[in-house]
Amino acid sequence: MSQSSESLARKVVAETTLRSPLLDFWQTFIRNPLAIVSGSVVLLLILIAVFAPWIAPYNPMAPDWTALSSPPSAAHWMGTDDLGRDVMSRIIYGARISLYIGIVSVTMGMIVGIFLGLLAGYYGRWIDMLIMRGSDVLFAFPGMLLAIAVVAILGPGLNNVIIAVAVFSIPVFARIVRASVLSLKQSAYVEAVRCAGAGDRVILLRHILPGTLPGVIVYFTMRIGTSILTAAGLSFIGLGPEPDVPEWGNILAMSRNMMMAGYWHVSVFPGLAIFLTVLAFNLLGDALRDTLDPKMKH
Repeated sequence: MSQSSESLARKVVAETTLRSPLLDFWQTFIRNPLAIVSGSVVLLLILIAVFAPWIAPYNPMAPDWTALSSPPSAAHWMGTDDLGRDVMSRIIYGARISLYIGIVSVTMGMIVGIFLGLLAGYYGRWIDMLIMRGSDVLFAFPGMLLAIAVVAILGPGLNNVIIAVAVFSIPVFARIVRASVLSLKQSAYVEAVRCAGAGDRVILLRHILPGTLPGVIVYFTMRIGTSILTAAGLSFIGLGPEPDVPEWGNILAMSRNMMMAGYWHVSVFPGLAIFLTVLAFNLLGDALRDTLDPKMKH
């Protein structure tokens, strides 16, 4: 009976130990008003993207020939474009594409950047020099210019935009991870694991990689907003998906002539969607930074 009670107590202690970091993070996170507001906006955007077919009042590709270039009204809350397509429906469906581009591209850049950062920070010497000089070459180009160059080589299209945005995300992730690895590999617990005979793979994946994640998570969140903005810019200059695809940058590009003719609604609403989305992800990144590393509060 005493052994059973002792094993139960150990189990409870183990579960509490496992849960406490997550609980501490959540309790700190929800006490930050900025985190609640920005997180709610991001969650709302994700829900809109997922349930777009049920939320959008119209087919984003279907024209209404009786309401060409119509201003906001009861029938079309955000008006219609020059082909009579509902602007609100196109923005709702555009959230799917823009979030898809942002999340997938940053995820790709993060995976490659983490891998390179681990190698550079842990092994150092010529591997570090090679990876960091390659990162410096990419840093020499402004992000938008680098994305334009990649799309110009690969050709326009949704998948190529994702690749282009992923490429200019790689060097920053690599530097963030490298800086963390340089600090962590000198720590006492890593030295103890190494002395116990653990291989490099075990040390990197089990003992060093988790310590790099707070910085990676913060930058990942903030980079999504930047990637959405970059993808919209590529679409605006004709290097994104096909013009008819309801992507926010495409909607803005097709509204240029209408805006000059006085039809403000076709450009203002997608512009607001991009602005609010980028702002929400940036503020969420700030909130995560303050939560994961209280010493960085400003």
